[in-house]
Amino acid sequence: MNEWVAMAAEAANPFDWFAMLLNGALSWVLTTVQLVDPVVRTLLAGFGILLETSVLVGLLVPGDTIVIVAATAVGNPIEYFGLALAVIIGALCGESIGFALGRFFGPKIRASRLGRRIGERNWIRAENYLDRRGGIAVFVSRFLPVLHSLIPITVGMSTMSYRKFILWTAPACAIWSFAYVSVGTFAAGSFRDLLDQLHYAGYIFVGIVAAFIIGAFVVKKLLERSEARHMATPGDGDPSTIDDPL
Repeated sequence: MNEWVAMAAEAANPFDWFAMLLNGALSWVLTTVQLVDPVVRTLLAGFGILLETSVLVGLLVPGDTIVIVAATAVGNPIEYFGLALAVIIGALCGESIGFALGRFFGPKIRASRLGRRIGERNWIRAENYLDRRGGIAVFVSRFLPVLHSLIPITVGMSTMSYRKFILWTAPACAIWSFAYVSVGTFAAGSFRDLLDQLHYAGYIFVGIVAAFIIGAFVVKKLLERSEARHMATPGDGDPSTIDDPL
């Protein structure tokens, strides 16, 4: 880190100065993450995403950040697939916990202080969405803010079976996992490969992560806008059927 600070002091312009500081900061962060035992990193990422997908807690835990940070330390295919698998398992466990809580304590959770803080409007939107779209709502909600934490408990309060719930949410969790693990791995790998060849390697790292985050944000907004009409009114009362296939 001190080496990069010294190089920054000799930079010819502010752009180069910041690039040197950024390279030093990123090198320190990535090295620190790599020093954590791979098994511990993987388990922490899986546990973090379990919390992120759990009811109510998921609104507070930045699961995407945890996964991207863990992915920056991936050094080989075994670590890559191990991390992706841990994230998938963690997500499925978190959503299964949400389902179970909904099945046994759903109304009480909804009426609780934390449930009221979420807002009745969001609970109604989740109910309507599940009612009208069935399994499609379970799949798509994994990529929607707020609903990704509410849908599992809402499903638990409905007549949809656990088997059907898992069949719809598992592929969504897999897509989410590989997307976030891949971007973290690719960004960090690109940075390390270019660090000794290009002064602006840090900008490339930030650019890759920023482009992904912006892209994910746009996709979420487009999905939310396209699905909003399904959340406005209730369906036939049976989440096992799909009232609006499109």
